Amino acid sequence: MTQSDKSNRRIVLAERPQGLPDDNTLRLEQTDIPTAGAGEMLLRTVYLSLDPYMRGRMNDAKSYAEPVKLGEVMTGQVVAQVVTSDVKGFAEGDYVLSGSGWQDYAVSNGDQVLNFGADPANPSWALGIMGMPGYTAYAGLLKIGEPKAGETVVVAAASGPVGATVGQIAKLKGCRVVGVAGGAEKCAHVVDNLGFDACIDHKADDFAAQLKGACPDGIDVYFENVGGKVLYGVLPLLNPFARMPVCGMVAWYNLPGLPDTPDMGPVIMGTILRMKVKVQGFIIFDSFGPETYKEFAAEMTGWLAEGKVKYKEQVVDGLENAPEAFMDMLEGRSFGKMVVKV
Repeated sequence: MTQSDKSNRRIVLAERPQGLPDDNTLRLEQTDIPTAGAGEMLLRTVYLSLDPYMRGRMNDAKSYAEPVKLGEVMTGQVVAQVVTSDVKGFAEGDYVLSGSGWQDYAVSNGDQVLNFGADPANPSWALGIMGMPGYTAYAGLLKIGEPKAGETVVVAAASGPVGATVGQIAKLKGCRVVGVAGGAEKCAHVVDNLGFDACIDHKADDFAAQLKGACPDGIDVYFENVGGKVLYGVLPLLNPFARMPVCGMVAWYNLPGLPDTPDMGPVIMGTILRMKVKVQGFIIFDSFGPETYKEFAAEMTGWLAEGKVKYKEQVVDGLENAPEAFMDMLEGRSFGKMVVKV
């Protein structure tokens, strides 16, 4: 079933997952195309972003945002094209960034919608390197991690859209950068294409020993995207006054309850205390103001134009394939920023 101008496909949350989402978690529906009224515009989705935070929005639990309701369209950012418009500043054919979610069409009054104009270069990049993931990497590293030339920065999920950008920015700031990724292919990409100094495969039996060998001077900044065994390998290597921006915990997102492992709380908290570690969680659009975004947009545009930052995108065709692609991402089978060409 492909996108058409006759009906609206939408993917809704059918049930709340216990652990990893499965084939029953999301449901594809077909409805009428919504009608835009006065002061509104009709948007047609072109690209849908898939991001790890979506797993948390499936849970009925207190968080930084309301959970998706059962039967409601799954949340997500999209690049869409304006079909009709009665909103000032938006014309038919314009490309926009919107929070329309996992569906073909949506109606908007223009609130929190960014207009790129009729002919943007690389429109899908607004969901990646020039959007939330790129901004997350930039602000989390520079404003919380505060890397200094000569320091060692370790980046979890280093081949993903956030981690890959974190590492490249850290290199631009004169740091030694060690990535952590899953598998030889991803690690080779991180070193050979992105320019990291080293990359350790977290699947290796001797992961902790390899990480220690790659960080002979300890770790000054650890950009946390994963948690789990990667965090446990990092803890003994943290230097006094190390900084840890906490962006994600993907290794634990699918746990139905507390992990069935020894209690690591004393080790984690003890390390933070003894090493005077600054640990700060952040949600990008809540934690930083518009001035930081302007700074990011200007610098990243320049770095991309000069070839100083490289970007890898994995494009999946078809809205109907979004649920499977989402599960691939959660289990580490994606490579680069994952977007769905709707």
